[in-house]
Amino acid sequence: MKRSPSAAARASFRARDDKWYLGAGDGLIWAPPFPQWVDAPGFWDEAHLFQYVIRPLFTLTFLTDGRAAPVRCVRRRWTPALLTLEHALGSWRARETRSAPGGALASEWEIHNPTAQRASLDVVVWTAVDGGSLAAADVHAEGHMLRFTREVADQREHRARVAHRLTLDPAAQSFGAYRSEPSAAMLPPRFELTPFYDRWQPSGRLRDQLHLEGIDPRGVMYLGLQRRLRLPPRGTVRFSASVALELEVARPSAPSDQPSDRPARRRTPDRPGLEAERRWHEFLGSVPTFRCSDPYLDGHWRHRWYGLRLNAIAGGMGNYRYPAVCEGIGHFHMPITYSAQCHMRELRWLADPTWARGVLRTFLAHQNPDGSLPGRVYVDHQRGPDFYHADWGGALDALEAVHPDPAFEAEVYPGLVRYAAWLLRTRDADHTGMIDVVNQFETGQEYMSRYQAVDPEADRVGWESRIRLKGVDVTVYAYRLLRSLERLAGRVSPGDVGRWREAGSRTGRAILEKMWDPAAGMFFDVNPRTARPTSVKAAVCFYPYGTDLADARHVAGLEQHLFEPAEFWTAYPVPSSSVDDPLFNPDAEWKGKRHNCPWNGRVWPMTNSHIIDALARVVRLHQGTWAGKLGHLIRQFARMMTFDGDPERPNSFEHYHPHTGRPSVYRGIDDYLHSWVNDLIVSHVMGVLPDGPAGGLTVWPVPLGVGRAALEGVRVAGRGVAVAIDGGRFRVKIDGRAAGEGNVGDPLTIAFG
Repeated sequence: MKRSPSAAARASFRARDDKWYLGAGDGLIWAPPFPQWVDAPGFWDEAHLFQYVIRPLFTLTFLTDGRAAPVRCVRRRWTPALLTLEHALGSWRARETRSAPGGALASEWEIHNPTAQRASLDVVVWTAVDGGSLAAADVHAEGHMLRFTREVADQREHRARVAHRLTLDPAAQSFGAYRSEPSAAMLPPRFELTPFYDRWQPSGRLRDQLHLEGIDPRGVMYLGLQRRLRLPPRGTVRFSASVALELEVARPSAPSDQPSDRPARRRTPDRPGLEAERRWHEFLGSVPTFRCSDPYLDGHWRHRWYGLRLNAIAGGMGNYRYPAVCEGIGHFHMPITYSAQCHMRELRWLADPTWARGVLRTFLAHQNPDGSLPGRVYVDHQRGPDFYHADWGGALDALEAVHPDPAFEAEVYPGLVRYAAWLLRTRDADHTGMIDVVNQFETGQEYMSRYQAVDPEADRVGWESRIRLKGVDVTVYAYRLLRSLERLAGRVSPGDVGRWREAGSRTGRAILEKMWDPAAGMFFDVNPRTARPTSVKAAVCFYPYGTDLADARHVAGLEQHLFEPAEFWTAYPVPSSSVDDPLFNPDAEWKGKRHNCPWNGRVWPMTNSHIIDALARVVRLHQGTWAGKLGHLIRQFARMMTFDGDPERPNSFEHYHPHTGRPSVYRGIDDYLHSWVNDLIVSHVMGVLPDGPAGGLTVWPVPLGVGRAALEGVRVAGRGVAVAIDGGRFRVKIDGRAAGEGNVGDPLTIAFG
């Protein structure tokens, strides 16, 4: 039985006037980073269909007696499902509701005539596409609907064809399509620039012409549909325009546990806005509910689930046999390795683990012949996908702790074995137990002093293998992977247990003996030429505290460096590089120039997620008096990811200013899923720590200063889990029945019978 949308789901549709992103979790997203025409009718700014930029989509022009009526947006209102704009349309008033109901972008209109006079109004929905991207044979008028297929190219210059279906409802009464030489480098949505304007006739009808030849295809192709609307006195007329998009790519058969929800040639629904709302409510009604007295944590919970669906990809399309998540909007709109670890951690708290498993399956399905995993997966090719290190072992262990499944472990074990073998063969060829970084990009953390320590020119080269640095972060990832394989081998391939135990122990010893500097009290990268720590202080140096390697001997070093304002404890912790680093810059500059993705002082949510997990482990096992520090870090993290400190306006940008908390708005990339947030809430605010295949769980909320909070709808090993915090006490229910209670800060172990 499907759950009805909960009160928490409905509450998540709080309207904002500063957002415009629309998507349905199917790879089509309208989220232009820097929209120029967001207040103009329709969708003139770009959309993304998977990794392909589609621009423009369409606009609408309203004409009375052949003259275009001025349209002025007076109010804008956004929810995840709808973008509603109130327009002044000449002497009339109009409401436009934009939505992404699935496979299409739709613009629904209500136009009100406040006068006592009847009126008629011609509406023309039109677009203007690159003439070189389609031939005459690619355009068809079918029952006053226009179908056309155009060629597009992605960042890798891979070319593909996208089918468009432009419609009006009620149906168009006429159509037209014309080739033209270009008149502007970036054509604005102005009707008088179109061939329709030159050919306008008193009847209001376009001429049902397809003039698609010309001496060459260069320039612009204009395509339009028209309908005359009758406005009764003091009455309202309603209509909609939409464009459906479909990439011409093979559709693999859906895996047995994930039926595809992408039927071929899906028809745009009659009421697209209602359909978009229904789908969003259905999704948000299916996720666990969290309510908290801290408005920042409360708001981020909803915002992160919204972001996951916005950037989702349903299975069953091209290279995406399984459901997955894109890293973000714009040129990040594809699954990327470095953020996949984050998505697995967030999605593990859904009752159905299929989506979380699909994230890992998507990369294993495209494993390279040498055993490495691609840095990103494109929908229709794998040309030049690069490589990123990622914490695959930690993410898999986290997922399996919540949803243990021997069959899934057996499925992914061979691919992870091949990846680990490649990693050890190519990145630990000297058998030190430490993993090589060979360029600044593959860690996902470019432009920082840690690379300059082994090569002063490290920042001047690209993805080629220019440097060798034994990275503390990637070595921690390797350690977790090797320990995970040791665990999996015990059930899947017992003969391999010794191999992975030995490899994991070697890497663990290297972290403790080679990367730990007892004099400095810090873990560091290692320069392989000297076999000594580099002494460069970066946020990733705290990653070992999130493993079982760090113990009481290392706690003083964590206090000395993490909590020091002159190093990492800034107003909004934790900067990616220490404040006393000679190349530290909080303003995103690297050597005198602002960069897009600098890691020499900005706060990156990715590293904060790692460090919060690490500090929580230390608080629970070694230094409970630091719970207040952990609470401060979580609170500042949540407050940082808002506009102007407003809990009703959460965001998720790539990086932030460590002193002011201002986001990287100059990048235009919001709702960027390069971190985990909800997993931190479940694990540390509410304290849900599954025991994994052993069964049961430990509930151990850390005293973070949260007054009241409640979590419901979580499932662990098939059992329903609910936790409520009130002051210093917490209560736990399993499958709706009381299972225990305790003091916040104390662990409560619950065994599943």
